[in-house]
Amino acid sequence: MRRYERAAQGRASRPPAKPGAATPLDIGATVKGVEIAIDRLPDGRGIALRLIDGALDDLLIDPPAALGPAQPGAIFAARSGRPMKGLGGMFVDLGPGGTGFLREAKGLAPGTLVPVQVTSVAEPGKAPPVTRRLLLKSRYTILTPGRPGRNLSRRIRDAEERARLDGLVDAIALSAGDGLILRSAAAGCDGQTLAEDIATLTTLRETVFQPAESPGLLLSAADAAFQAWRDWTDPLPDSVHDSAGCFADLGHWDRIDAVKSARIDLPAGAWISVEPTRALVAVDVNTGPDTSPAAGLKATIAALRALPRALRLRGLGGVIVIDPAPFPKSERKVLEQVARATFRTDPIETALAGWSPLGHLELQRKRERRPIKDMLVQ
Repeated sequence: MRRYERAAQGRASRPPAKPGAATPLDIGATVKGVEIAIDRLPDGRGIALRLIDGALDDLLIDPPAALGPAQPGAIFAARSGRPMKGLGGMFVDLGPGGTGFLREAKGLAPGTLVPVQVTSVAEPGKAPPVTRRLLLKSRYTILTPGRPGRNLSRRIRDAEERARLDGLVDAIALSAGDGLILRSAAAGCDGQTLAEDIATLTTLRETVFQPAESPGLLLSAADAAFQAWRDWTDPLPDSVHDSAGCFADLGHWDRIDAVKSARIDLPAGAWISVEPTRALVAVDVNTGPDTSPAAGLKATIAALRALPRALRLRGLGGVIVIDPAPFPKSERKVLEQVARATFRTDPIETALAGWSPLGHLELQRKRERRPIKDMLVQ
């Protein structure tokens, strides 16, 4: 709670997000505004959720200890191996029992110790992908060690505000060769707030780049509570509940149980089924009782608009294959526009791959999270 209170000081107020379409996940969807709740699972792991206008919008869960420390965002001192020519990279030793796969291996001699960061969740039985292009994230800024330059979030559109932030950052010294990204949450920040945020990242940088004697973990991945404080900033929450048992008091466990279901109901009786397999995530669109000529197109548009949240809450990524309801082939461009627009606002990177010969719409989504079924294991 105090993290959010401190972060709100010196910030311009933000209006609540516009209401979205209701689904069965929106249990008790009557409260307007943004609500954040942070609690713990029975085994002590942290869990955080965000509601927008009463609808469950995002869910973060600390991974079980059995999954190990190689989680997205974690930084390791890695010992390079030999290049794997057929794979376009090399395997690296992350420390006791851990292996990663590094693609930026050019010019890296075998046996060299370098800091690397886990970029995404590995598929079962595979080494997690890692990169030497580190990102140190805080609430308002992102530090890019070894990559100079300055960038402001495109969501900060006001020219005067962008110029003001540029001026504030000019007065803050960075390590030579480092770059900085100002996140959208930085809009309205004063100079002291930005300076403190950057100072925290500079301290982390010094820790990460200290000479290492052996492979091992340098910086753990952010836990659910910290990610909520860091990333759930736009819009700022209207209320924050951070106490043991608050999920039960507020009925949030029922919302989480609803996420476990593969079925998601859409307007006019349509529904989709989201089912992960080892190779891909299958999304089946159904029109339900609607038999009008445009039923298939309407159901598929509604499915595309509901899909980013459905995938985010379930922690699903990789190849996404959508089997749309029947619609005229001439409307494919319309569906592509809807897909691009709806995934553009999603925090997890998703690319539209195109249509298969059988008429399936295919997406490629970054595996930033683990499936909810793996995270809720007790």
